[in-house]
Amino acid sequence: MRTRSNSGVRLDYYQRVVHKLILDHQQPVTGLFPASPHNDHAWIRDNLYCILAVWGLSMAFKKIADQDEDRAKTYELEQSCVKLMRGLLMAMMQQKDKVEKFKSTQHPHDSLHAKYSSITGRIVVKDNEWGHLQIDAISLYLLILAQMTASGLQIVFSLDEVAFIQNLVFYIESAYCTPDYGIWERGDKTNHGLPELNASSIGMAKAALEAMNELDLFGARGGPSSVIHVLADEAQKCQAVLQSMLPRESNSKELDSGLLSIISYPAFAVDDPQLITKTRDTIVSKLQGKYGCKRFLRDGHRTPREDPSRLYYEPWELRMFENIECEWPLFFCYLILDYCFQGDKVNLTEYMQKLEKIMIRKDDGIKLVPELYSVPGDKAHLEQIEPGSQERIPLGRCPFIWAQSLYILGKLLQEGFLAVGELDPLNRRLCSEKKPDVVVQIVILAEDNEIRDKLLEYDLHVQTISEVAPIEVQPARVLSHLYTYLGRNKKLGLSGRKSRDVGILSTSKLYSLNERIFAFTPQNFDYEEYYMTRDPALLASTFTANVAFLGMSWKQMLGRPTITLLATQYLLDQGKIPMAMITTMKKLKSGYINGTRVTLGNLGDFLSTSAITNLSFLGSQEEGYPDKLNPQVQSYLEEHLLRSFSSRLSVLARPPAVRHARALRRRMSVRGAIKKTRSINVDSDTLGMEGEYVGSHLLERKPSWLEVEPGRSPSPEDAKKRAFTKGTSTTSLGITTPTIEISKESTPPPPKEEGTVKNVLLRNRTISESQNIYAEQETDELIAMLRETESLDEQGDILQYLVDTHGLEFNTGMQENGKHVTVKDLLKVLYEKACSQKLWGLVRHTAGMLGKRVEDLAKAVTDLLVRQKQITVGMPPNNEHTIIAPLPENELRQLIHVSLRREKHGNDDKKAYGDDESTAMLTQELLVYLAMFIRTEPQLFLEMLRLRVGLIIQVMATELSRTLSCDGEEASEHLLNLSPFEMKNLLHHILSGKEFAINSVGRGNFSIVSNKSNRYTKKSQILLEGQGLQGTIDEAPITEPDRQGQWLRRRRLDGALNRVPRDFYQRVWAVLEKCQGLVIQGKVLQPNLTQEMTSGELKFALAVETVLNSIPQPEYRQLVVEALMVLTLVVEYKAVNHLGGTITVEHLVHKANQIFLEDQTRCSGDATLCCAKEGAGAGAGGAGAAGALVCGGAAGVCQLLYDSAPSGRFGTMTYLARAVAALLAERLPAHEPVECAIT
Repeated sequence: MRTRSNSGVRLDYYQRVVHKLILDHQQPVTGLFPASPHNDHAWIRDNLYCILAVWGLSMAFKKIADQDEDRAKTYELEQSCVKLMRGLLMAMMQQKDKVEKFKSTQHPHDSLHAKYSSITGRIVVKDNEWGHLQIDAISLYLLILAQMTASGLQIVFSLDEVAFIQNLVFYIESAYCTPDYGIWERGDKTNHGLPELNASSIGMAKAALEAMNELDLFGARGGPSSVIHVLADEAQKCQAVLQSMLPRESNSKELDSGLLSIISYPAFAVDDPQLITKTRDTIVSKLQGKYGCKRFLRDGHRTPREDPSRLYYEPWELRMFENIECEWPLFFCYLILDYCFQGDKVNLTEYMQKLEKIMIRKDDGIKLVPELYSVPGDKAHLEQIEPGSQERIPLGRCPFIWAQSLYILGKLLQEGFLAVGELDPLNRRLCSEKKPDVVVQIVILAEDNEIRDKLLEYDLHVQTISEVAPIEVQPARVLSHLYTYLGRNKKLGLSGRKSRDVGILSTSKLYSLNERIFAFTPQNFDYEEYYMTRDPALLASTFTANVAFLGMSWKQMLGRPTITLLATQYLLDQGKIPMAMITTMKKLKSGYINGTRVTLGNLGDFLSTSAITNLSFLGSQEEGYPDKLNPQVQSYLEEHLLRSFSSRLSVLARPPAVRHARALRRRMSVRGAIKKTRSINVDSDTLGMEGEYVGSHLLERKPSWLEVEPGRSPSPEDAKKRAFTKGTSTTSLGITTPTIEISKESTPPPPKEEGTVKNVLLRNRTISESQNIYAEQETDELIAMLRETESLDEQGDILQYLVDTHGLEFNTGMQENGKHVTVKDLLKVLYEKACSQKLWGLVRHTAGMLGKRVEDLAKAVTDLLVRQKQITVGMPPNNEHTIIAPLPENELRQLIHVSLRREKHGNDDKKAYGDDESTAMLTQELLVYLAMFIRTEPQLFLEMLRLRVGLIIQVMATELSRTLSCDGEEASEHLLNLSPFEMKNLLHHILSGKEFAINSVGRGNFSIVSNKSNRYTKKSQILLEGQGLQGTIDEAPITEPDRQGQWLRRRRLDGALNRVPRDFYQRVWAVLEKCQGLVIQGKVLQPNLTQEMTSGELKFALAVETVLNSIPQPEYRQLVVEALMVLTLVVEYKAVNHLGGTITVEHLVHKANQIFLEDQTRCSGDATLCCAKEGAGAGAGGAGAAGALVCGGAAGVCQLLYDSAPSGRFGTMTYLARAVAALLAERLPAHEPVECAIT
């Protein structure tokens, strides 16, 4: 016997343990581990965790190899790891077709299998017989492959295998938006086989993507072709979604102990130390017991009350498992490793003792970790009453190798045989350490000398594109095309990267290719796509958002980010560089922009400090010429050297002909064709503006129009009625013929159709008699009019009419360069002109008619959905469509158009006037802005579950109508004419609830400005071309009553945004426990929801919210929410034991209203002028004959109650509390005393 140091003896002991418990079970042919002696299935995840102890031990031996024997042991242990990793690789490579298919479909049946036969490595169950889609298992494989390769093991042998691994990276790229079955293979916890988005899968995928990036799979012996490439943005998306989910695991699991593997070893996927602590503490407090942690709340697996004869649970039976869920010692092993990595010896010792207490000692003295501890059947009732009081019994496999392996790692670390850095050679554990500030490098290039000189006037020195040679500048779409060549392999039938998305992190690197260097402009500045890039102010704000995003998200990358921007002719506004651009560029010179450090310079100077990636995968690898560019790439790059953007038609540029009164009359008859398509519905009754047209028309250029009557600017309605038409268009640019006199006594508006009581849909006004006039009109006369009119709006109306009657492809009979010109061609020209003149209403409408797509609409919707927000599109109350899962671009657009389709009215059904293109475009635009905000300011969306875009549009129009004091129709015109930047600004003000005012910036475009002052200036500040709108605003001093309407507005906004108080849904859950149901709008929230769902579960919150959303008026919805809050206080302070039967929440609100009106009558308050009038009974609420309130309050509740603050003697909470007290007084037996402690 050789002499052995103590450490050597101890290691020999661990080697025997590892041999006996783990290596003895490894299959000699495939290298895989069967699940148990009686079950030869090998799960990917379990196999990977099993081998970790072997890998750890091999590194421990390597360090003390004082004899040849130890070196041999090291090698033997290492090769066992290689054997297993290659066994899994071979099993997955047999399913290469699935990897290829899954990249496109992301369908559960196309996923790689989660388990294989340990004897043959082939599949053991069919695609649809198991929840195979488990992204965390594939991600764990890639993560451990990366760590083992970095520690010096050679696992991948050939370039074909490298290509397969590269495609596995694409397979997990979409983890952030792919619902899967997760770490417990069951998806939704009812186990009905419904996949869901799991935080543990997303976290593991993020870790794998970061670990694989720029990793050479051949280790130190490799070259450029064995390197794996990952687009940094994919990991960043996972990171963002993970941050928004934790500590929640999924929709049905509010918490899961499996998250321990994400916040600590092996993934280390979270880089916010507070979130790590919060997640760990929540798991320990809610799931930890004496024998380990529960997997998640109400987990029925192996509990005595589970019915073993069926796989799934009934929703109502989940309640039975509360407090008797099995406890898994496995999670003590995770916590032990976590404390090892933190260097926290106190907690490490404590958990090691806890674990060793519950381990089972076998005859040979080796301690084993059992799979789980369950409550015995006869003790379940007692355990439920007093959790943690009963002894539990071990069930399942013993030893549970997954846990045993982690336990051995923990012991090796605790006893000092391993250092944490050896288990984590890629240093993932350091991701939550504080990093130095990122400096964002910014390069501005001019398209040509002319633009360079214009920038020079502002003291901005830039280079032109030709001056930065040999560096080449390309748009982002070129980079996205180049990345499609990554991972292609003919032998394996793999086609490379499918996703076309390259984010800002990817375009902020420089790329080297052979001897060339490329810089790419950001994707959201690709001009060809979309009108939002035509608004310089929006571009500037997008740019600053990009800089801030880079400042936060640029991690784990060598070098600084570089944003390359191109100043093109295209950005010029009437030959000038827009001020928004200049001010932003000047800010850049200061070195800081919005708190992010920036440095402005030339590309050449930044070469040494930038992050540079080598595009080595573009070589002709498979043809055997790795150093020669792929011929397809070569030709693509030659084609795509920057082209200029000038292709314009000149059809509409004709000299204006002389106009006749007859032609004018005809033109008037087509006018308003666009306006007829509108579907934004601002309820004019609640705005109290019925039938009164105040406010000037947008965009009136000619003074002769503004001077007609000093008291009020003329309403275009009048002009319209003279010519029997249906509504004017947005931007009538100067119709100055003397034949139209405008007078106040013009004919009253046509009577409204009956049947539309309150919500006067805008279009009802526009049903007209002039149908016959169009029909007689010859198409060629219209086209002649089209040529002679100067007004873009009239051109728009004529084209809208032509599209409605003849379709887009109709040949107009004109010719341009020998080709026939279709209506579509004319629309394109009009779109270009409207863009250059910044007539945004027309731009949105023509963009919609041309079917232009909003940049990345599908991506925007996905960004919102994966952060657990549902979206509805279409106009409430009857036409909303909910989007709950990511959809492809074309389906989304179709859904948005369908949801805004107008119902046909009366004799209107001969021809519906097309869909509401403008609002459809606006919906898409708002979705993009909402996604921008949720990426950069997620705190705006706290306590909001569903974003109802239609309602948000209506509230935006209402807000404009309030601020501009104009009627609903005009407000929606103003809304559609806001520039994209102002639209985004208005949306931001509404989301954040800031007060705002509106300034005019010439040509009828408005700008939204925050009210910084503490006095709420409700009056708008619109001034049109030097003429005051409401006389002169400045004269009237702003007095206190101006604050009127503030709380009504607040409630309206919160109701429209579905915002609720903190922990609202958990509290409603507690109320449901104490009554037999809550009734809202005739819909019942049943108490059995609490049987099925836990209080913090997202599914429960959505169930409550769906019922609340059936209330059409947002301010009324908010009062109902307040009433529910009062009920929750009754329950929380245990004022009563039970609330009795079902509670109709609206009754509480109406009761509160009644008490409010009685109070008002008593102290003769403001409400005596409307609802509390003499003779108007409290019940009637001062309703007129039509049943509407005089004051315009929604749902029969006085407007003044809506406008009361929540607190105070006359506050809404006071009245609601009195209403609840009245309810309890009716329900409780008279002799029972009520606890009434005054707080």
